[in-house]
Amino acid sequence: MVRGGRHKDRDGPERRCLATGERGGTAGLIRFVVGPDDTVVPDVAGKLPGRGIWVTAGRAELMTATKMRLFSRGAKRQVAVPEGLLDLVEGQLARRLVDRLGLCRKAGLVHNGFDTVKARLKEGPVRALIEASDGSEAQKQKLRPLSGVAARISCLSGAELGLAFGRDHVIHAALDAGGLTDQALAEAARLHGLRETGDTEPAPLLSEDDVRKGPGLRPAVKGKNTA
Repeated sequence: MVRGGRHKDRDGPERRCLATGERGGTAGLIRFVVGPDDTVVPDVAGKLPGRGIWVTAGRAELMTATKMRLFSRGAKRQVAVPEGLLDLVEGQLARRLVDRLGLCRKAGLVHNGFDTVKARLKEGPVRALIEASDGSEAQKQKLRPLSGVAARISCLSGAELGLAFGRDHVIHAALDAGGLTDQALAEAARLHGLRETGDTEPAPLLSEDDVRKGPGLRPAVKGKNTA
């Protein structure tokens, strides 16, 4: 696995990261285009018209692309980079993940609350364990051993999870398997890269079978996020 939760996959289209020069699938990359005013525009949904410029979903990679003026090289002309580009991208990715988790809730794939999640984990495997970045570490340690090889999402605050799940605040949740869950995992992988603090711990990765079916996650990030 490379940064941003990206796996090298030769079955799909390959793109080159502007900052690292690595080539691979588009999962874990962020697409940018140049607007009519020659300003760089993040295209986190990958749908805007224009020639795409791709950067790995990592804070270090985006900072390199910005400081080294690599966007102009990628665009083959002088372009402007908006102030606060990293924060802009992070905010857009957070909103996409919140939206995807909201769809998972509507599809009945979500279990939230410490006791509910604990009971669900005892019943059998889940696709992902969700932890609020500002939640109790002691409670997290009680649930993690029960989650087995489930992926772990830990890049949203309790307030952001509450927004996703229609509550004021959510600390613990779990996701059952499903197509919408895989979409949420893909968005979480990219957001983990942007909210990485360098203080990381090992987290269960998806199996090779899961890798072929859908994107996995980066190691979980400890500490409060900055959104």
